[in-house]
Amino acid sequence: MAKLLVPLVVLGAVAGAQRCPPRCLCPAAAPSPTLLCARTGLLAVPPSLDRGAVELRLADNFIGAVGRADFANMSSLVHLTLSRNGLRRLAPGAFADLRALRALHLDGNRLPALSGAQLRGLASLRHLILANNQLAAIEPAAFAAFAATVEDLDLSHNNLPALPWEAVAGMASLATLTLDHNLLERVPAGALAGLPRLARLDLTANRLRALPPVPGPPGPSLAAGGNPLHCNCELLWLRRLARPDGLESCASPPPLAGRLLWAVPEEELACRAPAIAGAAASPAAVLEGQPLRLGCAAAGDPPPALHWLGPDGRLVQNGSRRALGADGSLQLRVATLRDHGAFTCVASNAAGEAAARVQVAVLPLPVPRRDGEGEGEAQPGPEPSDMARAGGNESRPAGERRIVAAELTASSARIRWLPQRHVPGLRMFQIQYNSSLDDSFVYRLLPPSSRSFVLRDLAAGREYDLCVSALYAEGSAAPPATRALGCVRFATAGGSPGCAAPRPHFLGGTVIIVIGAAIAASVLVFILILTARYKAARRLPAANVASVCSQTNGTHRAPEPEPPPPPLPPPSAPPAPPVLAPLGAPGGARGLFPSHSYPRRARTRRHGSLPRLDAPDALPTLRPSFGSTHWMLESTV
Repeated sequence: MAKLLVPLVVLGAVAGAQRCPPRCLCPAAAPSPTLLCARTGLLAVPPSLDRGAVELRLADNFIGAVGRADFANMSSLVHLTLSRNGLRRLAPGAFADLRALRALHLDGNRLPALSGAQLRGLASLRHLILANNQLAAIEPAAFAAFAATVEDLDLSHNNLPALPWEAVAGMASLATLTLDHNLLERVPAGALAGLPRLARLDLTANRLRALPPVPGPPGPSLAAGGNPLHCNCELLWLRRLARPDGLESCASPPPLAGRLLWAVPEEELACRAPAIAGAAASPAAVLEGQPLRLGCAAAGDPPPALHWLGPDGRLVQNGSRRALGADGSLQLRVATLRDHGAFTCVASNAAGEAAARVQVAVLPLPVPRRDGEGEGEAQPGPEPSDMARAGGNESRPAGERRIVAAELTASSARIRWLPQRHVPGLRMFQIQYNSSLDDSFVYRLLPPSSRSFVLRDLAAGREYDLCVSALYAEGSAAPPATRALGCVRFATAGGSPGCAAPRPHFLGGTVIIVIGAAIAASVLVFILILTARYKAARRLPAANVASVCSQTNGTHRAPEPEPPPPPLPPPSAPPAPPVLAPLGAPGGARGLFPSHSYPRRARTRRHGSLPRLDAPDALPTLRPSFGSTHWMLESTV
């Protein structure tokens, strides 16, 4: 048995030595697998890491990036150190497999930002050290994986102008929060109230002018020196926590500038109630549908927060028609009759609050009245909207109607009105309309030369109220005034907009598409015809004239080379008549063609396989061969 155990121990030691990466130390005496690769000049994470290691130290190297597979399957890793590597990039999910990791040291690197995917999977993390980086932004989702377990968070010596305080407020187990030497300008009220276990908070060397109260008593150990604190009543809680060795000092107000907070008497830390310097509407009166701006300025110590109350006493919030500015102003993009009345500007701070009322007048667009309606009567206050009285135009005689709705379809209508040459300084026309089922108004501005306008995209089967106004200027410096031309009520056809006649541009596009399709079909048919003719031509059997056998002897002979031409006779002697062999003689024509039928030549060019008829008698008689492609036999009897 002992003989078997010794080789197994040696084999295990050799295997353990093989799992240790080059340049790294793997102490065998460690109680758990440990890889010590610090200060070894590594340029990347070694690929031959022991995936069962519990502690891995890679500090003081030159690892510039961590990839997704560098720490894959290292589910037993508890402590990971990547400090002082010049690390610039973390791949998304780089630590996704480190479910048992409790301490992650990334300090002394060059990380510019943190995203939610980079720290995903660290469900057991207790200590996260990110000090001495170049962090300028952190996404709220970056801390989501370990928000319930983290106890120590170090973000000191970075470039953070803000922090995801909503994510920090959810860290119920957080005991140490280090944020010194950043660019933080404010800590929201209540951001630290949900941290019952917070024991140490370091906010040294930031740009904080105020601090909200921290949970207590006894509260955490707080360090806030090096901030330009504005010493007033809001810092009374910090004054009561200050010790003689505290470094918190006042930067303002001027009487307290440069003094240590613990040395300032509490009665000098005073606040001043807000006072509203001015509140006004610009302009004070507008027509229904026009924009309006309300401004409010207030002073106090600390600077008061501004909010608005509407004429109905409700708090004004941002919406489609209303927008609150950072300076406390209120912008009404489209004024309605509900905005007529008094708006209230409220300024509040720790010392109290102040209020000021701003009167706003929203005037309805005037409309012609029905015959005999309201004669000699004056009704104070704003009238109902001209949209509600749009039928007033119908009481006028037909010859006096100023606004006419014509060419009504299910989705459009043409609006016509009379020329306004008598209106001096005419700038433009304004059309205001809405449907019977919609309270929001639609406005259109037209040039002064317009006499009609086509409303499109209307709903089918609805009634519409429409008014036309003329905007003119009474003087060069006076604001534009409005003069109502009249109103009309009309109803669109009840048919579906899809059943309406197609518009000209639709027909034109359809014709272009049809012509293009016809051209494409013609080209395709032409290509198919050419292809069919090409295939049919290839199916025709080719004439095999190269293998024509002699019909006299049934043998196939290759064409014999043409004999050289004989020398020409002297010019003085007449050429000898050709000597023809008798028909019955061997080699004669009758021996070749016993049927007394001679073949006809297909071409006029003389072929070298026939005997020369003008040859002298001394030349031997050549036997003709019909194996050449230049000869064809038409018939043989």
